[in-house]
Amino acid sequence: MLYHLLFPLADQISAFNVFRYLTFRTGGAVITALILSFIIGPRLIVALVRHQKGGQPIRTDGPESHLQSKQGTPTMGGLMVLIALAVSTLLWADLTNSYVWVALCTTIGFGAIGFADDYLKVTRRKSVGLPAKLKLLLEIAVGLVVAVWLIRSLPAPFATTLAVPFFKSVLVDLGWMFAAVVVFVVVGSSNAVNLTDGLDGLAIVPVMIAGVVFALVAYLVGNSIFANYLQLHYVAGSGELAVFCGALVGGGLGFLWFNAPPARIFMGDTGSLALGAALGSVAVITKHELVLAIVGGLFVLETVSVIVQVASFKLTGKRIFRMAPLHHHFEKKGWAEATIVIRFWIIAVILGLAGLATLKLR
Repeated sequence: MLYHLLFPLADQISAFNVFRYLTFRTGGAVITALILSFIIGPRLIVALVRHQKGGQPIRTDGPESHLQSKQGTPTMGGLMVLIALAVSTLLWADLTNSYVWVALCTTIGFGAIGFADDYLKVTRRKSVGLPAKLKLLLEIAVGLVVAVWLIRSLPAPFATTLAVPFFKSVLVDLGWMFAAVVVFVVVGSSNAVNLTDGLDGLAIVPVMIAGVVFALVAYLVGNSIFANYLQLHYVAGSGELAVFCGALVGGGLGFLWFNAPPARIFMGDTGSLALGAALGSVAVITKHELVLAIVGGLFVLETVSVIVQVASFKLTGKRIFRMAPLHHHFEKKGWAEATIVIRFWIIAVILGLAGLATLKLR
């Protein structure tokens, strides 16, 4: 909005020329989302505490310590991030860019599914909200809409192709099967972040790290000069997603202020499903779908731990981990929550740097 209102005035007021630069508008989105989170946060926490009457229901089959330390903490804190993200994106992004709307609508769509799930949990006072099959069907439905939208929006070389990291010219044309890849990336990323969100601050920092990485990826891929120099696939217009990612990072920082141990609010499915889907949509648009598995490797590890645990128990009757997802395994081993969270953050930083390294390895 600011871009459309102020940049046209650059001929009269030269200072408004800064709105043409993605770096300036991305920084503006980060700061705006951060400030909005600080403003919204305290009011949202008070409102959620008042309406939820007991906070997020704690799983009885989870770590015993959670029944004491996390009881009464309100959920749906993802609303804070979503509001800050949406408002900041609308303020600073070029709203004629279709990719911005794809990413924003994907985020809001998955956020709505998460909100419905959280709402049922707190109103029924149970740790289970939407039925698992219904929840997955809704996610797939939104993912299919996103897939069709992207196939029609992306330029011809990229509309149905999968880019392979490390190979500068390899594009695997999947035809309409690419829609299945989009659904898998978006839904998979969404649920992977959701599984990781189990300790105070555990999920939001890796999400922000991935957001920073993909802000840079979007900026480079959307710039023909940098894309050519780094031998990346140039996707015209995708650079505008740097603003979206900046808003995600700013909103995440603001949320972390209130989610830092001991958390005053939980993200809930409202936030985790939405933020994971946001990363997935950006990865698909920038043709870095497979790189997301590296940058978000922590989320992948948490997801794999659940799959392995379930498969092992069904096939052999034995559990590999003391509890899944993986962070609960370390809790059961006696690790302090802060130790687990910080060490997982370190892993996320390393994986983020590894993902960035793929930009040059061609």
